[in-house]
Amino acid sequence: MSSFAIFRLPFAETCTLMAQAEGEPEVLQRLTSLNDRQGYVFAPFAATSQHPILLLHPDKVESFPVNGCAEAFIPMLSCSFVPSASRPFAPSSSHSRYHLDFCNFYAQLQEGTFRKIVLSRCQDVDVAEPESPFLLFQKACERYPRMFISLVSTPQGGTWLTATPEILLENEVPFEGGLRAASFRTIALAGTMPFAEDVRWSEKNIREQRYVATYMMETLEQFTNNISEEGPYTTRAANLAHLRSDFTFTLSDNHHLGTLLHALHPTPAVCGLPKREAFDFIQRNESSPRRYYSGFQGPLTPDGETHLYVSLRCMLINGGHYALYAGGGLLCDSVEESEWQETEAKLSTMHSLLQT
Repeated sequence: MSSFAIFRLPFAETCTLMAQAEGEPEVLQRLTSLNDRQGYVFAPFAATSQHPILLLHPDKVESFPVNGCAEAFIPMLSCSFVPSASRPFAPSSSHSRYHLDFCNFYAQLQEGTFRKIVLSRCQDVDVAEPESPFLLFQKACERYPRMFISLVSTPQGGTWLTATPEILLENEVPFEGGLRAASFRTIALAGTMPFAEDVRWSEKNIREQRYVATYMMETLEQFTNNISEEGPYTTRAANLAHLRSDFTFTLSDNHHLGTLLHALHPTPAVCGLPKREAFDFIQRNESSPRRYYSGFQGPLTPDGETHLYVSLRCMLINGGHYALYAGGGLLCDSVEESEWQETEAKLSTMHSLLQT
């Protein structure tokens, strides 16, 4: 197979393979091009010629039990992941680079340019004896039952493993023959702390989550007047806790989801406010290009099930070399060391999969 996506929805006991045997995924430059389209979407943080929006058109769709799925995928896909030159296991350090980025981003907050801006980083990890990406996928499914787990491989985008808690857009009830309005949901997920039974949220985390929730509501109001909000409440993702609000809404026309996705993505949870100015600043100033990190992905079906998730806690796989990504939202009262430790905690979601 030239391209495929394997995913497992939160708490599901089965995973789904969507494979495209012929040709390469369709390349799109704008999210609005997803209107009335279907397939598996793999979208970057910012669409460029090097990292375009990809739409897989699968000719094979099958479901498997999560337990033992790796053994089933290897012969079925006939894939070989060629390892790069192996080097001893030695995670690289990017603390000094993060320091420079933080100072640059934080100065903009102090000057009042942004209310919030998200700073991400990339950590390179090399292992001498890499595991099959299929085995890493299965391991992620076993360790992180609450998350959306995916393994996506395309000639244009490379091979990415993702474990994310953040819904961008999904339908609660499949649309049936146009007889009723389609019901969808999205979430506002922001604020991060180590998970504990009694999490006490700081004012900074509460304000950060409220910024995201307000943006989501204001954006959805452009498309519907039938919206309900629940939250915020504490939700768990691996070893971390986040503040989450759920938005449920109906759309009278579900064939223009690309237009809605264009309005939603990137949310302030991965970008900042004001959105356009923060997006442009990140593109110009962030040291590590995000590629498909903090984009979104998942199956898109206007008249069926849609499950699109923001691509957080992910890594790009190249043989025995792994590029791990994480980020965090900065406000005017952010403290650099605390933000650094937050990214370390987020990176551990993927890093722990590489440790025996």
